[in-house]
Amino acid sequence: MAKFIFVTGGVISSLGKGITAASLGMLLKAWGLKVKLQKFDPYLNVDPGTMNPYQHGEVYVTDDGAETDLDLGHYERFTGEPTSRDSNYTAGQIYFSVISKERRGDYLGQTVQLVPHITDEIKSCVKKLDQPGVDAVISEIGGTVGDIESLPFLEAIRQMGLDEGRDNVLYVHVTLVPYIRAAGEIKTKPTQHSAGRLREIGIIPDVLICRTEKPLNDQIKAKISLFCNVEKKAVIEEPDVKQTIYEVPLMFVDQRLDRLIIERLRLKAGTLQLDPWLEILDAIRNPTSAVQVAVVGKYGELQDAYKSIYEAIDHGGIANRCRVEVKRILAEDVERVGAQSLLADAHGVLVPGGFGSRGLEGKIEAVRFAREENVPFLGLCLGLQCAAIEFARNVCGLAGANSTENDHHTPHPVVSLLEEQERVQQKGASMRLGAYPCIIRSGSRAQEAYRTDSVNERHRHRYEFNNRYRRLFESKGVVFSGLSPDESLVEMLEIPAHPWFVATQFHPEFKSYPTSPHPLFREFIRAALKRSRGG
Repeated sequence: MAKFIFVTGGVISSLGKGITAASLGMLLKAWGLKVKLQKFDPYLNVDPGTMNPYQHGEVYVTDDGAETDLDLGHYERFTGEPTSRDSNYTAGQIYFSVISKERRGDYLGQTVQLVPHITDEIKSCVKKLDQPGVDAVISEIGGTVGDIESLPFLEAIRQMGLDEGRDNVLYVHVTLVPYIRAAGEIKTKPTQHSAGRLREIGIIPDVLICRTEKPLNDQIKAKISLFCNVEKKAVIEEPDVKQTIYEVPLMFVDQRLDRLIIERLRLKAGTLQLDPWLEILDAIRNPTSAVQVAVVGKYGELQDAYKSIYEAIDHGGIANRCRVEVKRILAEDVERVGAQSLLADAHGVLVPGGFGSRGLEGKIEAVRFAREENVPFLGLCLGLQCAAIEFARNVCGLAGANSTENDHHTPHPVVSLLEEQERVQQKGASMRLGAYPCIIRSGSRAQEAYRTDSVNERHRHRYEFNNRYRRLFESKGVVFSGLSPDESLVEMLEIPAHPWFVATQFHPEFKSYPTSPHPLFREFIRAALKRSRGG
């Protein structure tokens, strides 16, 4: 039977519960343990697939096609373990499942209530990850303690302590210990109140993770311990990292949090192996070179909207022992002032995915700049479609070429709707989602990067390259270096005459880890590095 670790948060949101949960997972794995992670989100959307990136950030996609919270990306990157649709549940999913059961008569006429029916449903979702060989299940509870919508989840994990026995359940609470600059004092009262709210619910935290700007001295830790009923050795400080979020696990090791958890849950751990993680940090802290990469997107000002892309770029830098400066550029600004003034100093250009027509022409102009100026280029999802539109217009001479997503009357629909998507009415979970196989063309840059003839990559899109234009594109110098096994769908295109021009219909950023950078990001940064050196 697996042990259960629950991560909650208090005082304010955005304290880094996801990074904390991912770091715990990474450390337990480094001790030789098998770990599964999951996230519970208290909002009523069934999944984040239709949510605005300005509110929610990126939608992370799993191999089995689930549209999930971006924290699952942290889980995978820190542990190297794939997540699945069982790794993310929303309140909407929980309520939808319970109501569906009630409509079928599964409850045999019972009065359906929050307790026990909703809480039982939540507990059953936790236990789905209690699989053979799994030593620990880490479940992050979204939201903040005290939120009305989080109460059913907190009640469910309280019950888990009773159901499974306290030797098998551990509660980790992430909280804020603010520094009041005007008074020059660190204040523990918000943490006291947050832990107090948990106690009212019936949960006494085993570990307090204290987010803080200033180090916590023994006196402050003793105060927190006393008023929050937590052992002093379990009061762990988590200051802002200096360079990278990948430093967080080592902060916990320095405070022996990993050993505390292993002892508290009586886990049968091996020997701590941190060498791969130390190598990552050494590459980040001691780069031998630097490059600048421009990301031309629809949400240029939002870090979380392209979270996995920025992480994958950093991984490419790790692989090349190079510091990557990311220049975030709004595609609409490219439309307004032109690509030359915004991209002239970039050593590489990346155009990410997205939906809708806003900023599309700016992305297309960025592609044209990269192609004509021989700047290394990587296009992802919509980035491939923009590359196809740009090539059709400016190389193939197809005036007005476009995607039918943005122009239903285009004379040259080089990108068009998938046939099976034409009858889709609902927006949620209705795209081509999850991992699909791709056959790599021999001798291509794609094969040079992957070093294999076939891969499985994750998708999230409705529109595809229109096969009617394949021969024309090939006659003008494009190589379709990745195709579906039946050759009916274009997965990758590249321009061999260009120093490095590769675009993918899939999202390679979802399979990039610091310990195993994605091959395409590794080679993209390598090409950018070569350009920075005048090559």
